[in-house]
Amino acid sequence: MTDASRERAAGRRRPRQSDIARVAGVSQAAVSLILRGTPSGMALARETRQRVLDAAEELGYVPDPVATRLASARNAMLGLYTFSTTFPTDVAHSYYPVLAGVEEEAAAQGQDLILFTGSARAAARAEDPAAVRRVRVADGCLFFGRHVPEEPIRRLAEDGFPFVYIGRRDEPGVPYVGADYVPASADVVARLVAAGHRKIRYLREHDQAPASADREEGVLRGAREAGLDTRGLVAPTDGADADALLGGWLAEGVTAVIVEQTDTGAALAGLGAAVGRAGLDCPGDLSLAVLGAATGTRGRAPGGGAAFSGFDVPMREMGRDAVRLLLELIAGAPGGATRRLLPCEPVEGGTISAPRPPEKHT
Repeated sequence: MTDASRERAAGRRRPRQSDIARVAGVSQAAVSLILRGTPSGMALARETRQRVLDAAEELGYVPDPVATRLASARNAMLGLYTFSTTFPTDVAHSYYPVLAGVEEEAAAQGQDLILFTGSARAAARAEDPAAVRRVRVADGCLFFGRHVPEEPIRRLAEDGFPFVYIGRRDEPGVPYVGADYVPASADVVARLVAAGHRKIRYLREHDQAPASADREEGVLRGAREAGLDTRGLVAPTDGADADALLGGWLAEGVTAVIVEQTDTGAALAGLGAAVGRAGLDCPGDLSLAVLGAATGTRGRAPGGGAAFSGFDVPMREMGRDAVRLLLELIAGAPGGATRRLLPCEPVEGGTISAPRPPEKHT
């Protein structure tokens, strides 16, 4: 058992910074600088900082949130931390509008941004609380990405550190600004049914992120409301089996497919390629609807055809509203709900039409 473990096992009182200093073999001043994430603390030797952070974790140290906020003046700097493996800067990336919205609102509010990039190394260390603790150098932080380590985020919440997640979360008490996928997805099903489709399939990725769960819930709700048979409606995929899925559906008489759009784009790319290889026309042979923004070349049906029908995710406004909510939390006086879902805008597109009448054989 390490010295830190013995300290924690004793359990007689809440660990203090002096305990961390003793276990790590450094001064209490150094501990304070490192845990607060100050420039001076970050300038200390990496080995020293890691030793302090490891000792704090072993001891179960939790700073007093009130004392922490009183001891540090606000510096008009907001953190932005992504759990993507690569920080999205390509304008065709589905997360790019989030960044644009965050930057626009931060500038309008007189705030600077500190970008904590989700490199492959950082993503691999995402479960390490020390990796997330870096955000304390800012007044508060925005988080986004489909997969979030629960423990470091829980610790931030317990410490009273202001943060907002961009996207809906299931964890109790986590402030977020997300998209209202359930009614938007149900509406897409209703539009297909109104066009005359009764045999519909939903292609989604294996991912179990809240956004994926919400889209599926909406599709199932829309199907039930329309009186459709939901057996076999949902088909998870990584895109590799899209040809087999499409062939089976056509043999069953399926006339419309709804596709989940994510940051990977695997389901949409796989189906699009399969439709192209089958030589099908959209929407003449098969109607397609996309749940989420499909930007750039991915925003059109195979062969550079019509723009996809479906709905658009309010990514830019999510970024802006998340900044506003974060500033309310930093000020200690939220002006409204701290868990917000923004409506998705329907996109007419050109990939939904009435199903082609079955051929008559003489």
